[in-house]
Amino acid sequence: MEAFLVSAGVVALAEIGDKTQLLAFVLAARYRRPWPIIAGIVTATLANHAIAGAVGAWVLRMLGPEILRWVLAVSFFGMAVWTLIPDKPPSEDERKPRRFGVYGTTVISFFLAEMGDKTQIATMALAAKYASFYWVVAGTTTGLLLADVPAVLLGDRLAGRVPTRAVHAVAAAVFAVLGLVVLIPSVGGLFGL
Repeated sequence: MEAFLVSAGVVALAEIGDKTQLLAFVLAARYRRPWPIIAGIVTATLANHAIAGAVGAWVLRMLGPEILRWVLAVSFFGMAVWTLIPDKPPSEDERKPRRFGVYGTTVISFFLAEMGDKTQIATMALAAKYASFYWVVAGTTTGLLLADVPAVLLGDRLAGRVPTRAVHAVAAAVFAVLGLVVLIPSVGGLFGL
């Protein structure tokens, strides 16, 4: 259950102001059909995070515990820094649904926008840390939905009211703390502690 709660919390914070949340705002404003957009977000996120979780589980099996600890610590510290860098709004290409309809456009747009995104990398790192594929994927998907569903339902009314800079600072601090928690046993071993 810890894997689920940490994964959901970290991703929910990291997703505030992220490009996929901005994409949710754009899709909601353009199509004004929240349920197909939400269904598309769920589908794309489950697929994307399942792939990321599988990669994280594979990394856990392939690396020894000491190497994995350092890789995870560096990943979490990198995520802390990356979270502080604001995302840009989605491009015009990500806004066009043409032949796939609202649901299909949302699935394709979100899946592609999540590739190599903070939340995908976080899912890989959390799956490797917790060795709990299903709880991590469920948690990261829930966290993304906690941030993006209100964006779809409230659209433009919510956009200007969320203090994204403060939320990003909190998310960066959470990632840094996770990096320290993972790293502390290794650091203590280096100094004979």
